[in-house]
Amino acid sequence: MNLSFYIGRRYLFSKKSHNAINIISFISVCGITIATMALVCTLSVFNGFEGMVAGMFSSFDPDLRITPSKGKVFSTDAPEVKKALQINGIGKVAQTIEENALLKYGDKQAPIVVKGVSSNFSEIADMQKLMLKSDFLLKDGDIDYGVMGIGLAAKLDARREYITPLELYAPIRNAKVNLANPSSAFTRTYLYLGGVFSLNNSKLDENLLIVSLQTARQTFMYDSNQVSTLAVRLNDGVSPENVKKQMRKILGDKYEVQDRFEQQESTFRMMQIEKWVTFFILSFIAIIAIFNVIGSLTMLILEKEGDIATLRSLGANNKTITSIFMIEGWMISFIGAALGIVLGFVLCLLQEHFGLLKLSSSTGQFLINAYPVKVEISDLAIIFSIVVSIGFLAVIYPTQSLRKRLNEKFTHRP
Repeated sequence: MNLSFYIGRRYLFSKKSHNAINIISFISVCGITIATMALVCTLSVFNGFEGMVAGMFSSFDPDLRITPSKGKVFSTDAPEVKKALQINGIGKVAQTIEENALLKYGDKQAPIVVKGVSSNFSEIADMQKLMLKSDFLLKDGDIDYGVMGIGLAAKLDARREYITPLELYAPIRNAKVNLANPSSAFTRTYLYLGGVFSLNNSKLDENLLIVSLQTARQTFMYDSNQVSTLAVRLNDGVSPENVKKQMRKILGDKYEVQDRFEQQESTFRMMQIEKWVTFFILSFIAIIAIFNVIGSLTMLILEKEGDIATLRSLGANNKTITSIFMIEGWMISFIGAALGIVLGFVLCLLQEHFGLLKLSSSTGQFLINAYPVKVEISDLAIIFSIVVSIGFLAVIYPTQSLRKRLNEKFTHRP
């Protein structure tokens, strides 16, 4: 066994637990452990929320989405569009139209986004999974229905059991406003509330109304071949990235083809920013904890001056003596980081299976009852590497100071 490692280990795990230096070293290990554990738990909670949001969007967003680069709509009869939809691996394609409108319910009204969808939209976006206590219903015979977000329903105080119809107002395209009769510049469509959905996204939950594609085309006066978006669902096992590349090559610059991540890029980017900003803040706390190692080593060096003189008398050179204390500092950092990783991982597993930390004391107040967690190996590797690296750097100052003192004191010896 290496002499420096052996002596350093003996200093760290000395049986004289009443020694103040051992207590300080133990506190240093605990500080690094707690800071590392906090980093693991925090990043895992962010991963959990990100996975939960991604799951919600995955139920609503298609595998691929085709939209025009300019303008609001495009024709499904365009040759390049037909060719793009013949790529191998494409399962189902739904047509949608999106426009702004005004929704009135009773004496309340709100500006909204209307999304008209074809009859197979629920096969591409799993709407039934997102519905709250109702089915996804847009048309029943000659009666038109609309499905709205939970925030919009609360804003208008709209409930499915009410028989009051929804009034949808949309401006007539290219029509001049008659000041004597302003209402003549708008189309009015009557709908009934078919259900309420929740995407856990305030922007959509508070502004989106889903209607049938036929109703949207009539309301906004679009032709039967015009759409705002083509929602594409791929067959199982097909790579979205490969199909996206083929589509972009065929469609050119006139169209945009987006996968699920690109459809919600701003949301995921913001979550990533929040995650890593929090990580860096906690990293500063970890750095403060790690720098306790400097104090521990400095005090240990002062206490072991007699041992240092003895080692010198036995023939140990300055490099060997310095390595003893450097290795002890590294062991403190390594043990603290390893324990923090293990304890953080165990806490995340307990949270995942038993939900120890609740979002609220009232059941059902939130979409989930406990904080979601998801441990990623890459996060553990990053945390461990950073903590250990900072710990290794922290021991340089006290050990270099010791080496300088030894060189000054024993210049006459090798």
